[in-house]
Amino acid sequence: MSNSGNEANLPIQTELRSRQPGIKESPPRRLPPYHVVLLNDNDHTYDYVIEMLGTLFGYNTTKSFVMADQLNPHGRVIVVTTHKELAELKRDQIHAFGRDRRLDRCAGSMSAVIEPAP
Repeated sequence: MSNSGNEANLPIQTELRSRQPGIKESPPRRLPPYHVVLLNDNDHTYDYVIEMLGTLFGYNTTKSFVMADQLNPHGRVIVVTTHKELAELKRDQIHAFGRDRRLDRCAGSMSAVIEPAP
């Protein structure tokens, strides 16, 4: 027994649509970019930030350290710029990464926001 839906072995007819002359298709629009911004706090270590960025974004230790180092003086760092749906996913992954087990006072994950990129 076939799972093709054509048990009667009827000829399969396909219909090809041709483009109408004179109608020009517009190129696909690019999605607007969004920044995922990691916010600083005093409840997470450099090691936690480096581990989290490596795990969630695939960044190497050097790139992760540079981003972690920017958190202290600026209070925030852009960790990725992408389309809105992926930015929301990455923000949610940061929020779900878990607490920093290196510090007893740490109660949860770091905070992040998404912002439209200029």
